[in-house]
Amino acid sequence: MSKLTKNQKLVAGKVEAGKAYSLKEASELVREITTTKFDASLDIDVRLGVDPRKANQMVRGVVSLPNGTGKTTRVLCLCTPDQEAAAKEAGADYVGLDEYIDKIKGGWTDVDVIITMPSCMGKLGPLGRILGPRGLMPNPKSGTVTMDVAKAVKEVKQGKIDFKVDKAGIVHASIGKVSFAPEKVYENAKEFIQTIIKLKPAAAKGTYIKSIFLSSTMSVGIKVDPKSVE
Repeated sequence: MSKLTKNQKLVAGKVEAGKAYSLKEASELVREITTTKFDASLDIDVRLGVDPRKANQMVRGVVSLPNGTGKTTRVLCLCTPDQEAAAKEAGADYVGLDEYIDKIKGGWTDVDVIITMPSCMGKLGPLGRILGPRGLMPNPKSGTVTMDVAKAVKEVKQGKIDFKVDKAGIVHASIGKVSFAPEKVYENAKEFIQTIIKLKPAAAKGTYIKSIFLSSTMSVGIKVDPKSVE
């Protein structure tokens, strides 16, 4: 067996294997076991008792994290000329339409979120093969196709994120940074989990929240007791 490093010994001494911690405990502990020299992202994984292959058990939604994500989200707003000024004022990093559609066709996807208007979606259709696999295709369900693009831009910049259960029945999201105070981590995680609970499909049977894990970049996952969130 290989020897544990100094940092691994530190983590091993703080996280009890198999133990489910309360969300508040996990929010404090995840910072203590993070040994990276950079400001690592905080991630949450929620395993659900649903079958994502069935349309009536799909879990997808949006949540506005009370303390933001700690990340600088690059937003592209594809809109008509009359909405450009409002989108820029709201904080969009890139604003326009045809010129950016041409750039995307050429392979440019250097953004995190794309927001557009219903009237512009026809022009985005041919971009599905490029934007779809990268999770960048605007969607009314996630609030990225809207008449009020300025409001949508502002919400994304303030910490609004969208999520979707994957093929394995897990919802994954980044909900902050290690530099966040424990109470901010707790508030963001609680808001995220409670939003998922509200979206429970009527067709889902048995235990809905099967497991919750909180971790940071390169740290071990801390098991969270679902009952500490309800």
